Formats: sequence, structure tokens, C-alpha cells
Amino acid sequence: MHRLFVAIRPPADQRAALATLQAGVEAARWQDDAQLHLTLRFIGEVDRHRANDIADALSAIRFAPFDVHFDGVGRFERKSVVDTLWVGVQPRDPLERLHRKVDRACVAVGLPPEGRAYLPHVTLARFGRTGGFVDPFLARHAGFAGTPFRVDGFTLYQSHLGHAGALYEAVSHYPAAPSP
Repeated sequence: MHRLFVAIRPPADQRAALATLQAGVEAARWQDDAQLHLTLRFIGEVDRHRANDIADALSAIRFAPFDVHFDGVGRFERKSVVDTLWVGVQPRDPLERLHRKVDRACVAVGLPPEGRAYLPHVTLARFGRTGGFVDPFLARHAGFAGTPFRVDGFTLYQSHLGHAGALYEAVSHYPAAPSP
């Protein structure tokens, strides 16, 4: 089985800017550089044949390159417990359009459509069951804004779960190509 997701990998200078935020929160498990990405669609566990079908379907996606930037920070909660710290990405519109194209490609090969609302972000830290006290972090970095960077492709990744966290392996890269 293959545990897959589709994501955009920010450039090295942008990931370095995110690394400057990663401190000052007790119990945070900060993402390392290799884990920093902007998810377009989580796919989950699929067999080899379905993985190949997904890779083929993604290759048909066409989009023009566009610019985005990091903008603000936030948190996700599960059962009223903070489980994730993230940095937002703007503008949302081109990312949402690309997300919809990726989702349609996945649905075309038999996967269910994405059930959650799409919020473009890069995960900075995760927390265990007890969560973390993040209010000072959120207040300190509320105005965080990165410089624009170009999105000129996306990647299909395989996630390998281990004791030290997830390791991500790029399976296929899909460069931007404007629609005909």
C-alpha cells in the first residue's frame, strides 16, 4: 500500500523563513525542513495500481504558474485541543482552483471527493493528545508575511510513517503548463 498526498514544496529561502518561527511553544513537534509543504490533496492509502492511475490522472492537469506568499499563522483543533500550528498562504484563489483540479483528477480514478473545506497552509508543528498553549505564539506572529514565490508545479508524494515522524518521498513532479 502507498500513503499518498499532493503538495507544493516552497523554495528553500521560504522554508528557511518558516524555520525562524519554529520556537517558543512547549510540547510542539516542529516540522523539519523536509516536511514543510503546502498540501493540495491528501489521498491516503491506495494500492500500486490506484497509485499509478492517480499519477497518470495528475499529469493531465494544466495550470499557469502563479505567485503566493505566506500570510499569518493559525491553529487547528481536534476535540477542542490544539493539535496543529500553521502558516497561511495567500492569495487563496489560485490555490483553490489548483486544489479543485487535483481533487477532480482523484475522483476521476475512483477516489471519494475531498470532504473538508480547503484552507491553504503549511504545517509548522504538531502536538500530542494534550495539545499545546499557543496563544502567545499566535499573538507574536500574527503579522507574519513572507515574500512572494512562484508556484510552477506540484508533486505527488508518498508518506512513510516511522517512529521519528513521517518521511516524504517525491513520486512524480508536475510542472505548470497553461491550458491550451
